[in-house]
Amino acid sequence: MDTDTTRRKEMFRAWHGKVVDALGYKFNPDAEMVDFLLEQQVHIERKYGSPFCPCQSTVGRREDDMKIVCPCIPFHRRHFDYMKQCWCGLFIHKDVDDPTALRQIPASEVPQD
Repeated sequence: MDTDTTRRKEMFRAWHGKVVDALGYKFNPDAEMVDFLLEQQVHIERKYGSPFCPCQSTVGRREDDMKIVCPCIPFHRRHFDYMKQCWCGLFIHKDVDDPTALRQIPASEVPQD
């Protein structure tokens, strides 16, 4: 991995950490997975100009695509709070000790208040 990729990945790690901490989340304890997902964000940012979530596809409409720029927790708060993690599992709720028990749940299955 080149030094520019490493620097950008570490910048994402520092910036994302501050943002998600304020939202009640933390990085997944699986360091290898976190490293891989952050590296994918660097590649996505180079390709598209924004660090979109590596697990969701852009649709080509800026308004919709901006809802998956990482960390996209604010745009999907009800859904992610219900799952106790973001869609790709990069971030988990601070109260989760074992994220292996978590699963992805379609937005259509999230109870509406």
